[in-house]
Amino acid sequence: MSEADPEYQVAVVGGGPAGLTTALYTTRLGHETVLIDRGGGRAAMMQDTHNVIGITEETSGKELLATAKAQVESYGADTVRGFVTDIHGSAGSFELDVGEDSYTAERVVLATGFSDEHPDPPLPRTGRGLHYCLHCDAYMFIDESVYVMGTGESAAHVAMIMLNFTNEVDLLLRGDNPEWSETTDEQLRAHPVDIIESEITGMNRKDDGWLESFEFEDGTTREYKGGFPMYGSDYHAELADILGVKRTDEGNVKVEDNGHTSVEGVFAVGDLVPGHNQIPVAMGQGAKAGIAIHYDLREFPKSLAELDGETVDPETTPAISDGLRKAAAARHGEAPEAAADDD
Repeated sequence: MSEADPEYQVAVVGGGPAGLTTALYTTRLGHETVLIDRGGGRAAMMQDTHNVIGITEETSGKELLATAKAQVESYGADTVRGFVTDIHGSAGSFELDVGEDSYTAERVVLATGFSDEHPDPPLPRTGRGLHYCLHCDAYMFIDESVYVMGTGESAAHVAMIMLNFTNEVDLLLRGDNPEWSETTDEQLRAHPVDIIESEITGMNRKDDGWLESFEFEDGTTREYKGGFPMYGSDYHAELADILGVKRTDEGNVKVEDNGHTSVEGVFAVGDLVPGHNQIPVAMGQGAKAGIAIHYDLREFPKSLAELDGETVDPETTPAISDGLRKAAAARHGEAPEAAADDD
């Protein structure tokens, strides 16, 4: 890259499955990429990985992310552990502040996700009786006793959905009044779901750490294999708001099919955008965004207007930085001619 170019062509903020996949695609497609990740996230909390073809279930979220990060780095992307505190600029030159450092990029990808709103204790450990992904974990509760916590529309509907997997479903209000609509209430009460109004006062675990039962204020104890708290999501959209990106009424970032947001040069993928919060879905969104960014940034083919009657100088090819060529050579076990001369 020349001194006049931004330091990177692509900056990806967020190191979950969506951000990592985007970075993988942009790097392999020849664009200097930096992945900025503060660590943590929903995927990192997974004790087992479900519904990802080719990844066996005993793989934890941390293992999955660590392997993916090493894979992205092996193709020549840079990774930075840090928190982006500010972002400004426009397509072609965004500047991202990370502590005392700053990074510039032509395109920015927001993959900052969201945090699940947690109910008050007592609660079992996440992944050992407390689960946040219905489509990932419902399979675990086939013919098992399961709870759903919450008072809103989503809690009522998830409780009814779980009847597809088990006939033992309790909806725990925890002393609060239901907030779902009258229509939902009529629908819910026509299903064999036990609505438990009393607050939880205690919890018992099995020897292996899994939830065994909840104790309630009315003196009862009810056994569960696990369940789902439904209290909403806290979207990490601070950077989107700084950039003026449009959001939905639910708080997601609005995007087109390829991840384009309402701001030119800014993409969003993963749990930050509308859709199913699933690893394979996030990966697909990352792949689409990575390809779309490649279409935006690739040097060739040049249009007839750009050529203006001239021909492409062979010396300007290939249109990939020496750093990425070196990374490719290392993977292929050989040295590229042009990249070998710049040391």
